[in-house]
Amino acid sequence: MKKIGLLSDTHGYLDPRLFDLFSEVDEIWHAGDIGSENVLCDLESFKMCRAVYGNIDGWEIRAQVPEHQRFVCEGLRVWMTHIGGYPGRYAPSIRQQLLQDPPDLFISGHSHILKVMNDKKLGLLHMNPGAAGKNGFHKVRTALRFTIENGQPHDLEVIELGPRL
Repeated sequence: MKKIGLLSDTHGYLDPRLFDLFSEVDEIWHAGDIGSENVLCDLESFKMCRAVYGNIDGWEIRAQVPEHQRFVCEGLRVWMTHIGGYPGRYAPSIRQQLLQDPPDLFISGHSHILKVMNDKKLGLLHMNPGAAGKNGFHKVRTALRFTIENGQPHDLEVIELGPRL
């Protein structure tokens, strides 16, 4: 069993409360638009961290993390990327590969809209944790916390970090 803290779109701002909110997770996953090396360094110093770069991330971050991560965690096949879309509207750049080899859990960021939904056609669960940072059009900063056990996600929690301002 692993506990996961999932966030995206920090845009250089890491809410200090995340260290308490993620104190009991085993891994932190960041779905892109990290925004600064300091955010990535702080996360990696705190917990095991898996991350992908987003469209605003510069070469410093792109040199440290990939655009896509495909991995297995506790028997759950995961694909994490920043610009991925969502069921029924997947990004053109990944659509074909997603259709040919769907994961069990597809994670993306970019939209700043928290969304968790099943794709019955592909048999996968899609998660977008929304935006944890202060830049963007979102009104409330969000993240997710969940558990993976025997290839299944459980105990999904939405974390509201307060207004964007």
